[in-house]
Amino acid sequence: MMFLFLSPTDYMMSICANWKKGGMKVAKNFSVLREKMSAVAQREIEGRVEKALAEMPLDELRRARGLSQKALADALRVQQPAIAKMERRADMYISTLRSHIEAMGGVLEITARFPDGAIKISNFSQLE
Repeated sequence: MMFLFLSPTDYMMSICANWKKGGMKVAKNFSVLREKMSAVAQREIEGRVEKALAEMPLDELRRARGLSQKALADALRVQQPAIAKMERRADMYISTLRSHIEAMGGVLEITARFPDGAIKISNFSQLE
């Protein structure tokens, strides 16, 4: 089986398009598949992609960033099984999550959302 690197958007659009058709195979050339879709189908898939990109588990985020567990483990100077274990956890220290996100090239921000607005929590930005 051959895998091609897709951007996070193309990766999620491919999954959503194939899910809609009842299969879970990733298209080898998603741009060709996208060109064959109607404008309505493209908009529907883009909506699903936006939703999927806005919220995903750590293991999917890592794959969407094009990283293996081994590569992430090397960046964090831990063994690969530690990454697998961390990706399955429902509860972890904020510092652990921050290091995981930073090793993928991101920045962790904690935001509290209320009916009248959202507030970024600044306590955690001071941790080293």
